[in-house]
Amino acid sequence: MSGSYNTAFGAGFIMPRMSNVKPIPPGFHSLTPAITVEGAAEAIEFYRRAFGAEELRRFAGGGKIFHAEIRIGDSIVMLTDAMPEWGFKSPKQVGGISSSLMFYCPDADAVFKRAVEAGATVASPLDNVFSGQRYGAVICPWGHRWAIATQREDLSDAEVQKRMDDWMASIPKKD
Repeated sequence: MSGSYNTAFGAGFIMPRMSNVKPIPPGFHSLTPAITVEGAAEAIEFYRRAFGAEELRRFAGGGKIFHAEIRIGDSIVMLTDAMPEWGFKSPKQVGGISSSLMFYCPDADAVFKRAVEAGATVASPLDNVFSGQRYGAVICPWGHRWAIATQREDLSDAEVQKRMDDWMASIPKKD
């Protein structure tokens, strides 16, 4: 069985489809981040140094990485070089960040330190936050926000809400 798909290869590209193929590839989760960067090869090396990423696959042509997969912890992140002509723009090209990659790990302090040493910029310093996490965020050199956290307490929703309310009440009001 095959299907016709609109892809970067053009409308009507025929891709074979087998009925016994699992809908989610091995090693992937239902939701997998796919990010665009300027300089994917360098980004892969940064993610290796900062987050312990393992490169799984790389497909390149014409001096660009069209698709790469790295594993960080138990999750796969896909990435591609920026190709504005195909609609793939990096955060730097669009002038902002619209999302974060949340990285849960056993030691947020160690990962945060490695990320900064590798060249990330601190967006939010590490702190113990109302949700029971040790949490901080960095911006990688390619403009993506990486939230780094270790769960330290298991709290009910009511406990998190109370802590959030208390925290918000402690913030000075602007006139």
